[in-house]
Amino acid sequence: MSNFKNVQPLEDFNWDEFENGSKVNVSKEELEKSYDETLNNVSEHQVVEGTVISMDKKEVVVNIGYKSDGVIPASEFRYDPDLKVGDKVEVYVESQEDKKGQLILSHRKARLSKSWDRVNAALENEEVIQGYIKCRTKGGMIVDVFGIEAFLPGSQIDVHPIRDYDVFVGKTMEFKVVKINQEFRNIVVSHKALIEAEMEAQKKEIISKLEKGQILEGTVKNITSYGVFVDLGGVDGLIHITDLSWGRVSDPHEVVELDQKINVVILDFDDEKKRIALGLKQLTPHPWDALDPNLKVGDHIKGKVVVIADYGAFVEVAPGVEGLIHVSEMSWSQHLRSAQDFLHVGDEVETVILTLDREERKMSLGIKQLKEDPWEAIEVKYPIGSKHVAKVCNFTNFGIFVELEEGVDGLIHISDLSWTKKVKHPSEFTHVGADMEVIVLEIDKENRRLSLGHKQLEDNPWDTYETLYTPGSVHVGKIIEMMDKGAVIALNEGGEGFATPKHLVKEDGTQAQQGEELPFKVIEFVKDSKRIILSHSRTFEEVKDDVKKPGRKHSGSKKEDAPVINNVAAGTTLGDIDALAELKAKMEEGE
Repeated sequence: MSNFKNVQPLEDFNWDEFENGSKVNVSKEELEKSYDETLNNVSEHQVVEGTVISMDKKEVVVNIGYKSDGVIPASEFRYDPDLKVGDKVEVYVESQEDKKGQLILSHRKARLSKSWDRVNAALENEEVIQGYIKCRTKGGMIVDVFGIEAFLPGSQIDVHPIRDYDVFVGKTMEFKVVKINQEFRNIVVSHKALIEAEMEAQKKEIISKLEKGQILEGTVKNITSYGVFVDLGGVDGLIHITDLSWGRVSDPHEVVELDQKINVVILDFDDEKKRIALGLKQLTPHPWDALDPNLKVGDHIKGKVVVIADYGAFVEVAPGVEGLIHVSEMSWSQHLRSAQDFLHVGDEVETVILTLDREERKMSLGIKQLKEDPWEAIEVKYPIGSKHVAKVCNFTNFGIFVELEEGVDGLIHISDLSWTKKVKHPSEFTHVGADMEVIVLEIDKENRRLSLGHKQLEDNPWDTYETLYTPGSVHVGKIIEMMDKGAVIALNEGGEGFATPKHLVKEDGTQAQQGEELPFKVIEFVKDSKRIILSHSRTFEEVKDDVKKPGRKHSGSKKEDAPVINNVAAGTTLGDIDALAELKAKMEEGE
């Protein structure tokens, strides 16, 4: 009882109402109505302001003036470590009560709802907003903007290409909202847009002052296979690979590197000054101007092969100074060949200056001039009548081209291959690459050609045949080839003759066949055309004619009646002459 000694009774307490248990003339419905009127009108799915009335590590209790308080997970307030009881916070009403009658609130959704409105306003008003770069993702970065995740493409981080995205993670930067997908609630932001806006005025000022020949400082922005892009302070220009160095450049990385500060000269630009051509090599003197002024035609000079083509090789004799060795100046040989047969890229060579034009900056070089021209003293080394061994190079229908040494070629005409054998094509006689004995017949120094012979290495057997195969003489021969027009007969004493079909009839009336060995009478010998016309039938026909002739005396000796063989001339009658004339006419017509 001692605990209540200081408690004073209420002066206006109505004991009658207390004893009766109810107020006079007031219903329960009216009491509930008056109670509800003291609470806020709260609708679901709206954002309202509340007050933090208590908090611990797990939950934050918020009063929004409703009949019950809402409980929000403490994790939703992790971004605000300074939150305390009594602070005003925005909350999103998800449901007025759950199964337990509890008010369901969300602070995160309230932030998102409000942030979405702010982001849309930022897009509409082109407002610059702050964002926190959370992490990398494919193609760019994830940025926290007002608690909403937005996408920052890699191409929109800076005006320069970004090679290391990781350095931006954890940074707070300014952005501009450039695109919003309302359906999927996707947001795209850009930092580059802010930089470009700032640079636009600067860019216009730079472009207005551009002049050809002007030297500017720039930063290497990008390197490609065909050249280098340089940032001139908001304006980009291109140094083509050919304008990087006076020498040949295969890769621009050999000359410059990314982010390097370099001086460049403006070579050209279009009317709107959007395409600007820059030069780097033009800032240094042309190597031709530094070339030794004492160099002259005929001097020897060393260099390195830098480019090679079928028609020749380019040799760098000094940095940026090149000369061309045409393939015709690589060897004294007249055969068509490729420069790759003599030189390769990277070869160090000694050359002779053939032409030198300092104004046109052109130089032609030669390497064959380092060796003596074999045609200078051709008559001494290859005099007419001298014998040599040559290599067969190629054939034509009319002869064989051979090489005696590099640069010294000769032709053996098909008629100079053999005294006796008729060669239809040179490939029947030899093959490419074979060695062949030759004799020099003629020298054409002006056209650098030799006329060569092969058959001349031996005596002309037709000089002997002329005395051996006299018309009327009989010789033994073998039929080696049969044709429609006659047969080719190889005579035992050398050489070949020809007999028409009517002169191949044997004494028994049959036709002589290939492989038979028979006596033949020479009925015509022409040394110039190397022609011997033979007849087998004449060897026995003329004997019969002699027997039939009246008044002729016979000794009865068999030896006298038989035809004379081996260079014994028979008597020539008028009938023989007519027959020979007729045969000759037919042979010429056949040929």
